[in-house]
Amino acid sequence: MDQETTTILLLDSESTSAEDDYALGTTDDTGMCEKDWVRDFRGQYEPPLFWIIFILGSVGNLLVVWIYLKVRNRLKTMTDVYLLNLAVADLLFLCTLPFWAVDAIKGWDFGNSFCKIVSALYKINFFSSMLLLTCISVDRYIAIVQVTKAQNFKKKRLFYSKLVCLCVWFVSTLLALPEFIFSEVKMDPEEQSFCTMVYWNNAFNRTKILVLSLQICMGFCLPLLVMFLCYSVIIRTLLQAKSFEKHKALRVIFAVVFVFVLSQLPHNTLLIVEATQAANTTITKCTTVIHFDVAGQIAKSLAFTHACLNPFLYVFIGVRFREDLTRIVKTCFGGIGNGGLNKVQAVSKRPSVMSDTETTPALSI
Repeated sequence: MDQETTTILLLDSESTSAEDDYALGTTDDTGMCEKDWVRDFRGQYEPPLFWIIFILGSVGNLLVVWIYLKVRNRLKTMTDVYLLNLAVADLLFLCTLPFWAVDAIKGWDFGNSFCKIVSALYKINFFSSMLLLTCISVDRYIAIVQVTKAQNFKKKRLFYSKLVCLCVWFVSTLLALPEFIFSEVKMDPEEQSFCTMVYWNNAFNRTKILVLSLQICMGFCLPLLVMFLCYSVIIRTLLQAKSFEKHKALRVIFAVVFVFVLSQLPHNTLLIVEATQAANTTITKCTTVIHFDVAGQIAKSLAFTHACLNPFLYVFIGVRFREDLTRIVKTCFGGIGNGGLNKVQAVSKRPSVMSDTETTPALSI
C-alpha cells in the first residue's frame, strides 16, 4: 500500500464515539493506514487514565452533591443551582469513561443500542457541563457587577436559575441527537467490534461538518466568549474595589479561565482541523495521520480532566465549602454523633461558595 496516497478513513478500528473526533477523510473502508501502533498506544494509555479521572472526579462531584443535599439542605443562589447541576452532569459524564476504557482494551461488547445510549450520554453531559460553566460566569457578573439588581431580584433569579438549567439539559439533549442517530457498532479488519459514528454519505461531508461545527461552537467558542466578557468586567470591578480580598478573587478567576482554556483548546483545535479535512482532505501521509490520531487521544484525555477539576475550581476553593468539609470531618472522626451532624447542618445554612450577598467574596474566597 502506498502510504503517500492512502485515503484516510473517517473512522478506523481504534475509533469510538469518544475518539472519533480526530479521524479524517471519507467513510468507506478502503485504503486504511496501518495503525497497529496507535491501537496499542490507546489500549495502554487510555484505560488507566480514564479510571483515574473517573475515580477522582466521582469522589469530588459526589462530595459536592452530598454537601448540597445533606448539609446545606437547600439551594440559596443561582450559582448553587448551577454547581449542583454541574456536579450531576460531570458524574453522568464520568460514568461513560469505564465503557470507553474497556473498549480501548478489547473492543465494544455492549451492543448497538448501548453504543447509542452511552455515546449520547457522553455528549449530553459534555455540552451541559460547558453550558453550565457559561451560566456560572453570567451569574457571577450579575452578583458582582450588578449588585443592587441582584439583591432586588434574588428570589426571581433563583427560579430563573432552575428554568435555565432545564433549558441547558434540553439544548444539550438536542445537540447530542447526532450520537443517537449516527452511533453504530462496526467491525475492524481484525474482527474486533468498536462503537463509532457513521455519518451519511453526502457531498462535501456536510453532515459531519455540521456536527463538528455545533460541538466546537457550543462546547468551546460560546462558553469561552461569555466567560471572557463576563470575567473581564468582573476583573475591572474588583480592581476598583477597596478590598484586600480582591487579589484572591482575581486568582480564582484566572485559575478558572486558564484551566478551561488549557483543557479544552487543544481538543477543539483538532476538531477544527478535522472539520477542515472533512471538507477538503489535504493530509494524506500515513505517518502524519498516525501522529494526528495520537495527538487527538492526548487532547481528548486532557479535555476529560475538566470533569474532575470542576469541584476544586468552582467549589472546594471556596472558604465556605472548606468550612463545611472541615465540620463534616470533625463530626465523622470526632465521635460527635447525630447531634453534631445536625449542628453542622444548621451552621451551614449560609451563602454558599459564591455568595450573592458579597462582592469580592462572591468568587469563592
